[in-house]
Amino acid sequence: MSCALVPFAHFQDLELARDFLSPHRRQGIAAAGKESAGKSTSWEDGGWGAWDEAELQEPVSSYEEEESTSKNQRNYWLQDCVLSLSPTNDLMVIANEQKAVFLVPKWKHSDKGKEEMQYAVGWSGSLNVEEGECVSSVLCIPLASQKRSSTGRPDWTCIVVGFTSGYVRFYTESGVLLLAQLLNEDPVLQLKCRTYEIPRHPGVTEQNEELSILYPAAIVTIDGFSLFQSLRACRNQVARAAASGNENVQPPPLAYKKWGLQDVDTIVDHASIGIMTLCPFDQMKTASNIGGYNAAIKSSPPAMSQYVTVGANPFTAFFFALEGSSQPLLSHVALAVASKLTSALFNAASGWLGWKSKHEEEPVQKQKPKVEPATPLAVRFGLPDSRRHGEKICLSPCNTLAAVTDEFGRVILLDVTRGLAVRMWKGYRDAEIGWIQTVEDLQERETEKMDSSPFGNAQGPSRVAQFLVIYAPRRGILEVWSTQQGPRVGAFNVGKYCRLLYPGYKIMGLNNVTSQGWQPQTYQICLVDPVSGSVKTVHVPFHLSLSDKKSERAKDMHLVKKLNALLKDKTSDPDLFEAEAKELILDIKYPATKKQALESILTNERVPLSSLTNITQTLMDNLKKQELECVDEGLLQFCANKLKLLHLYELVSKLNSQSIQKETSPSDNDLAKLLRLEEKYFHRLETLLENYKKENAQTTTQLTDEKDDILSVKIFLEYLEYEKDVITVKNMEDGEYVALGSFFFWKCLCGESSTEEMCHALESAGFSPQTLLSLLLSLWLSKEKDILDKPDSVSCLYTMLSLLSKMKVAIDESWDTQSVSPWWQQMRTACVQSESSAAALLSALVGHSVTAEIIDSVTEKKFSQIIVGSDTESWEALSLDTEYWKLLLKQLEDCLILQTLLHSKVTKRKKRVSSLQTEPLGRLSVKKLLEAGKGGIADTVAKWVFRQGFSPIILNVAQYKNTTDTEDSTEESVEMHNNLFLEEPEAATGLERILELLQVAYQQFPCSLEVDVLHAHCSWECIVQWNKDPEEACFLNRSIDHLRCIINAHIQHGVYKSVIVLGIALMMWNTFIVKRLSSATYLMDKVGKAPKDRLCRRDVGMSDTAMTAFLGCCSELLQTLLEADVSSDEMQAPVLDTEDAWVSVEGPVSIVELALEQKRIHYPLVEHQFVLCTVLYAIMRLSLKGVKPLSLFDSKGKNAFFKDPTSIQLLPSGDMDPNVLSIRQQFLLKVVTAAVQTLCSSQTDREVSEEDYFPFEKGKNWPTLAADLAQYLQISEDLVRRHYVCELYSYGMDHLGEEAFLQVVDKEVLASQLLMLAGQRLAFALLHGQIKDGMELLSRLPPTLSTWLKAMDPQEIQNVEVPIATTARLVSKVIEHLPENHGQYSLALNLIEAVEAIPA
Repeated sequence: MSCALVPFAHFQDLELARDFLSPHRRQGIAAAGKESAGKSTSWEDGGWGAWDEAELQEPVSSYEEEESTSKNQRNYWLQDCVLSLSPTNDLMVIANEQKAVFLVPKWKHSDKGKEEMQYAVGWSGSLNVEEGECVSSVLCIPLASQKRSSTGRPDWTCIVVGFTSGYVRFYTESGVLLLAQLLNEDPVLQLKCRTYEIPRHPGVTEQNEELSILYPAAIVTIDGFSLFQSLRACRNQVARAAASGNENVQPPPLAYKKWGLQDVDTIVDHASIGIMTLCPFDQMKTASNIGGYNAAIKSSPPAMSQYVTVGANPFTAFFFALEGSSQPLLSHVALAVASKLTSALFNAASGWLGWKSKHEEEPVQKQKPKVEPATPLAVRFGLPDSRRHGEKICLSPCNTLAAVTDEFGRVILLDVTRGLAVRMWKGYRDAEIGWIQTVEDLQERETEKMDSSPFGNAQGPSRVAQFLVIYAPRRGILEVWSTQQGPRVGAFNVGKYCRLLYPGYKIMGLNNVTSQGWQPQTYQICLVDPVSGSVKTVHVPFHLSLSDKKSERAKDMHLVKKLNALLKDKTSDPDLFEAEAKELILDIKYPATKKQALESILTNERVPLSSLTNITQTLMDNLKKQELECVDEGLLQFCANKLKLLHLYELVSKLNSQSIQKETSPSDNDLAKLLRLEEKYFHRLETLLENYKKENAQTTTQLTDEKDDILSVKIFLEYLEYEKDVITVKNMEDGEYVALGSFFFWKCLCGESSTEEMCHALESAGFSPQTLLSLLLSLWLSKEKDILDKPDSVSCLYTMLSLLSKMKVAIDESWDTQSVSPWWQQMRTACVQSESSAAALLSALVGHSVTAEIIDSVTEKKFSQIIVGSDTESWEALSLDTEYWKLLLKQLEDCLILQTLLHSKVTKRKKRVSSLQTEPLGRLSVKKLLEAGKGGIADTVAKWVFRQGFSPIILNVAQYKNTTDTEDSTEESVEMHNNLFLEEPEAATGLERILELLQVAYQQFPCSLEVDVLHAHCSWECIVQWNKDPEEACFLNRSIDHLRCIINAHIQHGVYKSVIVLGIALMMWNTFIVKRLSSATYLMDKVGKAPKDRLCRRDVGMSDTAMTAFLGCCSELLQTLLEADVSSDEMQAPVLDTEDAWVSVEGPVSIVELALEQKRIHYPLVEHQFVLCTVLYAIMRLSLKGVKPLSLFDSKGKNAFFKDPTSIQLLPSGDMDPNVLSIRQQFLLKVVTAAVQTLCSSQTDREVSEEDYFPFEKGKNWPTLAADLAQYLQISEDLVRRHYVCELYSYGMDHLGEEAFLQVVDKEVLASQLLMLAGQRLAFALLHGQIKDGMELLSRLPPTLSTWLKAMDPQEIQNVEVPIATTARLVSKVIEHLPENHGQYSLALNLIEAVEAIPA
């Protein structure tokens, strides 16, 4: 425990403040690099001076000089600034010339990740008002809060700034000027403040708060109470003026005293000592020196304010000013008359700045206010030294000492009460000084009542020690000295560019009443380092103020250090260490230090157990030999407790090391009888545990400890506490709890140690049975993998649990079979909370068996007293605990089966897997399932289904296997569904295993995992995961597939064999779909085409490909809703049941229950929205251009979009605007054209990736969809079909055109259109050289046909290279459907003749 320099804050960007305050230094740094290397700079040129005449100046190279100059300019800037830090650390001010920067602390994370306080710039600007004035002094004064609920933090901080013009201005933390005062026309030299301190002794005079302002020849003191009230009033008035906009604010008056200091040549600094009262001896001495032999003295001594100044002639001057209205003594009156001293009067402050009246004119503002004359105050005495010039003075916290620096590099310690220099330090040029006051901690004293006690009366008040802190910038060292004649107690290398800040005050606004409950967090001194950008404070322990000869505390600390060094020595002999440690710990005097030394030994890992026991025993024996009054009871009890724990550790280690002969492993029948299980159930339990073990081994890897029964003494002592003959376990983490339980019981559970001896030893040591049961269960439940590998451990657990249950206080004597035992309830609670399902089930089986055995024994005793000789062996004793055990066993078995299913997974997955599917599933416990609500079990399985990537059909296949009896039908069902994986059809490894586990889960949870309920939860889980990553469109599509697999209409609201219902689909639409869909709609309507990827990501939050799939899924979802509404009336609402073991579940409402609460949809509104989704999907999928989707609808249709599907909206009805119909027709024709074009290109180049991305498009017929849309959009369906046929023939796909031809109603119009297309084909063949001698054949044709062919434009068709035979078949079909009276019938006849005449 020595001095420490502790950083408590850092600067966020100190260079920013430097560049603002000293821009010339930044320019100087840049210019320094451009100076030539030939220039040399001496120490004198750099401004250092010959601070040590005996020091030799060595030549320095030009490069080093240049580098040193640049570094000085970068780091020395803080020496030219005026600094002030609030004692509460809430504000720092750095000022230079006219500029100032206000820094406020903020808690932020550092580069290392730790949270620390950083000073950031809160305000910066210029403070000068008068031309040419500069800042000369700054103070940050925190003002106390007047609220009763205040916790010790200041209400706000006022910044007081003194200027070279003589003005003193007061600002808020945000730089708002509160008031300004011109008290003297000379420059302000120094500002100092004194706040209220509670007197430590009754005889000490209570000091009032004040602000003192030093001028070259005057000192002004402002009463603290008056200043506090004025500043609060000004701040409130400024706030009201800012709120109302009125600038005509009258500031309150400020009272002050002004003294003119006489008989001193130069004054540079001052210290206000405060009010003092002379004792009678000093009063008579002063009167005799001044008034002579016949001086008269009054009985009432006067109160005076003492001021000490430093400067020149005299070097240090002492001034005394009479206070109050009390009658002055003769000596003081004589001195006052000689000095023409008059009583100082309180004057109302005048000359406010910063407060401007509306009627005030500019010339009036420039007039300086009237300055009150100063009351002369002559110097009483001083320290005359004509060659010595003082620089700074710093008053100690107790107002009895002051430190003064001078130009000779000396630091002089003054006794301000006697006016004497009591100490001098040399070699501290340009030093900065401050004080630290440390209060003694009474708890560290030794509670002895002997005369040899180093403190005498141990119950006395706390002592106070003062230390002088000196910062020598020339040497870059910070020193701490004990005053008055003490040694140096600390020294730190801190650099040459720091600033030492010592405010010397705390919070203003407190008094003897309000300061009682306050404990403000203030610092005494701090060091600002601009190089590292840190703010540090100095911590000095009290014992350093004590002399080495008399300080038992310092001696004890020396012995502790010696002991710590001995503990760190790795080469020391154990016996030698034990002897030295005993000697050192017995030499220590203080009980607290002895306890600290003993704790250091006990927490050392290298000290052997024997040495720990011997050292503790020796100290305990030594304490017992002392007189009873001198013995510290706390230390004696501490030694006794640790000694008992050491003996226990030794005994347990001995029992663990003793090996016993293992018993033969019990058979299955023996275990079944032990656990009271039927043979059938026992074999089923073995199968469940084997399945769990197999699946758990695939997913988890457990690191085996080297030795589970090994625990070091150090950790053992850290874990346990011994108090009042009872051992308690401290609050520890789970791993530490398991380690302690393993140390006690693992050997016993493995059958390698005596269980009876261990339980007896622990009970005798003071362990409660409840603590031992908790340790045993924590060990058992954490070692699940090892336990499953060791079946013998079950019988060992049975034995140990039986022994623990027979201990005293384990089971209450008043317990009967009709009440719940807290002992067994503790065990059941541990099993319920455990995530190790197999271990929890085995421990519950053991607990149930032990409970039954105890109940049987209790029942036998009762019956033996009532009925003697009766046969009771066939009776079964019932109890409330037994029923609770049976319920828990059923719950744990269910949890085990469910956990086994969640551990299973597909071993072969080749394709890319989303990161959402790789997130691990949390382990289950009965508690989690009970708190998950009615849908918790299905929700858990749904998460597993999603992560495995299963197709929804696999859930139905497992259900089908569960309901069928023959294997043939099962194989047929599997063959019918080869593609059981939506993403990976080939990932079928281990599928049969998964189907079996699903089948077992279905049997165990017939209600919670009913297939329709499971589909509903899977659907919701998929869309929730899709919402996390919208790029994974397959998740959304899979969610809709799950809806289509739901059989019962009201549960899902999905579709299966034309049965559709509403609930979940409606919730999906409102929660996840409609917002994104509206964004996509408005984006596509804005750009008028399929938007690019960048726009889709910006507005919708997904890529263009993902948005295309999203729109397709929206259309599918709405179609599901429409089909659901049609057949929902045909289905009955299902009844949601729960298994008997899980009736008590609590938690959130399940998805299925929410789905059943949904309202019926408004069919026309959903149909209207479905049309829009189909339109949007067509635009994106077919990359249509020049289409604005909202232009296809009128105002009523636009307003109805994205509304609640269950609401009634005003929809379009009647005849539609012809312009809208025209746009709709153009859109449908574009869809058909793009679809045919896509069909043509897909036959030559199949895009497998798109088929994988849009699996719902399998079998989708866009022309048929366009015809269906035409019905909704009031467009002729036949028109769309005719256009489709024409497009097929245009692309040369005549075989498809012939099939589509049959669906057209108006075949006459279509034949006329196809006649034009046939003419275009023939024109290309004759006119563009497809046929040899084409022009000659053209000349042979009839003139009418020839002219008609020449008018044809073959470029209008997409595929002109069609065989003549195919064209001939087309013309034949045209003639077949054209009536003879048609205008183009003759033309068609001529055309067929021409085609037939052309050679093939």
